[in-house]
Amino acid sequence: MFSFFKRLVGKTSDTPEEDQVEDAGGLDSEDEAEIPAEEGLRHATTPVTPAQPVQTPDASLQHATTPVTPALPVDSSPAAQAKPYWQGRTASQWTAAQETAVIVPPPEPEEVAKRSWITRLKTGLSKTSSGLTGIFVGAKIDDDLYEELETALLMSDAGMDATEYLLEELREKVRSERLTDAMQVKAALRSLLADLLRPLEKSLMLGRAQPLVMMIAGVNGAGKTTSIGKLAKHLQSFDQSVLLAAGDTFRAAAREQLRVWGERNNVTVLSQESGDAAAVIFDAVGAAKARKIDVMMADTAGRLPTQLHLMEELRKVKRVIAKAHPDAPHEVLLVIDANTGQNALAQVKAFDDALGLTGLIVTKLDGTAKGGILAAIARQRPIPVYFIGVGEKVEDLQPFSADEFADALLGS
Repeated sequence: MFSFFKRLVGKTSDTPEEDQVEDAGGLDSEDEAEIPAEEGLRHATTPVTPAQPVQTPDASLQHATTPVTPALPVDSSPAAQAKPYWQGRTASQWTAAQETAVIVPPPEPEEVAKRSWITRLKTGLSKTSSGLTGIFVGAKIDDDLYEELETALLMSDAGMDATEYLLEELREKVRSERLTDAMQVKAALRSLLADLLRPLEKSLMLGRAQPLVMMIAGVNGAGKTTSIGKLAKHLQSFDQSVLLAAGDTFRAAAREQLRVWGERNNVTVLSQESGDAAAVIFDAVGAAKARKIDVMMADTAGRLPTQLHLMEELRKVKRVIAKAHPDAPHEVLLVIDANTGQNALAQVKAFDDALGLTGLIVTKLDGTAKGGILAAIARQRPIPVYFIGVGEKVEDLQPFSADEFADALLGS
């Protein structure tokens, strides 16, 4: 269900620069970079309240991107109370804490806002939807129907694996439930598609570190810089202070673009006219810690996964971030362009192997006939899709919902 926290973006406009080359210099894993002892980290914080029994949240609230205070054991010693609650916790401790954290739901959105987003989503996916829904009009349930569905799913870039899976499950559902009408088969396919996509539906959890460090990657022209700017606006709606790091030090327009978004959102953007991306981001993490910023997002230069030296540069950036802040980066997001179809799946696999992705932002779904790519991702590399973009406006980037997406493709 659409909810209040959905505020964001859509179509992006990074300029493709296939031939850009990144500097391999800067901080390496071997560098003996000392992390400054920031005075901002020495402030006292309110003791964390132990976890209370948690009621199962309403399904409509599962998607809320809401700051949470993890329920961790309280250490009453003076030393423990003099450091932030997140300091010294391992990733596994945070995972366990999140499972018992109480998520406070935001207010329900106005009905007009709900209808507006669903309308934009359906409009954006209309090219993909038309290739699927038209098959069921006046159709008989026979082998010809399944063959047409197979062709339509493949044309939408669902991929062979997801297509075979959906059709096999659909045949079984038709037999077991004795479906005799084409519209019933369409509804069954919609249900199966939603079930396939549901593992991708996951919230971006805030408040589990200070700062929460997010590293954004992607190929040239996918829309990283614009998505970062619009995501910053989304986070501010949850009272999160944000700092941006212009880690794309090779495309001058990227820095300027990020500065524009910083001015729009009244957000500080740290950048250098030239220099090493890892060093810029390292400094930004230190600044975020000193200023007690809630979320620090790092832009990176676009690169193709086949450019091995540039992929290694990304790994270096991630290592340097870990030096600047324990357990960071807390989120490693990949921005992919839906129009690239199966190439997007290849990008997800390559960047995940190199960096260990925690989430995806899928842009430019509006007007594409390749919306089935999410089914391919769900089947072969089910990395959470935090946001999808179906337009150019700020509100056209919204958290992903499997049911809403399936409805937009095959009707409710």
